[in-house]
Amino acid sequence: MKDPNGLQLLWFGLIAVLWTGYLVLEGFDFGVGMLLPFLGKNDSERRVLINTIGPVWDGNEVWLITAGGAMFAAFPVWYATLFSAFYIPLLLVLVGLILRGVSFEYRSKIATARWRSTWDGIIAFASLLPSLLWGVAFGNLIRGVDATVLFDEVALTPEGKLDGANSVLVAHPTFSVLLAALNPFSLLMGVVTVLLFATHGAIFLGLKTAGDIRKRAMKTAFALSLPLLVAGAVWAIWAQISYGKGWMWVIVLIAALGLVGVVATTRAGKETTAFLLSSVVTVGAVIMVFGAMYPNVLTITLDGNDVSAAVNTTIATASSTDLTLKVMTGVAIVFTPLVLAYTAWTYWVFRRRISTSDIPTEVAAH
Repeated sequence: MKDPNGLQLLWFGLIAVLWTGYLVLEGFDFGVGMLLPFLGKNDSERRVLINTIGPVWDGNEVWLITAGGAMFAAFPVWYATLFSAFYIPLLLVLVGLILRGVSFEYRSKIATARWRSTWDGIIAFASLLPSLLWGVAFGNLIRGVDATVLFDEVALTPEGKLDGANSVLVAHPTFSVLLAALNPFSLLMGVVTVLLFATHGAIFLGLKTAGDIRKRAMKTAFALSLPLLVAGAVWAIWAQISYGKGWMWVIVLIAALGLVGVVATTRAGKETTAFLLSSVVTVGAVIMVFGAMYPNVLTITLDGNDVSAAVNTTIATASSTDLTLKVMTGVAIVFTPLVLAYTAWTYWVFRRRISTSDIPTEVAAH
């Protein structure tokens, strides 16, 4: 198998960083959305919850666009294979993201309780669906994809190995890939991401709100952290034993300590520390995903054997040319600090806690 060069490894790592940024930032967005109908007792409180993420949720989604764009430019084979084969699951993620954006805008168009509660329910569902499916997707990246599912026709060499050049990739929407993706390991990771994002979102609300909402948010964060600890521990050990590498036990230990810390700090009401720890857990999960994938960008198996090299889905064979990666690196060096600075400035400007007293009386009365 051909070894990846420095530029290829750099962009594999940078894409992991982009996904980390997306999951940490959009993660609390999803969490707030999932908790909206439950933590908000009335319209005023639900408006407070929405306003905590109002200035940043759409900006957080830019991390997803950037991650997808980087995958397309740096590893076109990865992008093409992943988005062709997993067309239906990724379409469902996109539907969820669209519904969230529409719901945020439409819930205030008519000032009736039924109208707003309907859109609040859609926000919760549209936050839950991507949270679950992202976990399932990353679980399959760790586990690998069976070639018999990924290819309409599987051709073999005389030696019995996969003949990637003559195998026919699935290039149309098919439910067989979706059903194969819904395996126990990946579904468990989906449950973990739902619990993680919900906990992360509740902690974020503890950071951004005041009064009774803040107290309820931290109690909810603590309640959610307990099943998260159990499910996260089971998934991490399963992932490490089945698909991990030796050095990744360090990441498992750090993530485990982070989860224990989340439980302790949410119980103590220390939202700042809890938020940092839940972010560390998310970072650890991404490292585990990309660490388990290495040296592939998409692991493809046949009869339990890794055949990724035969279909050019390794880091070394799926990448663009060195010239392309060099140009991308130059662009990243110039613009990444600017984007990070702008993002930090945005969060600094909107750092103040809010409460129902900040909601206009005429709005709260509806």
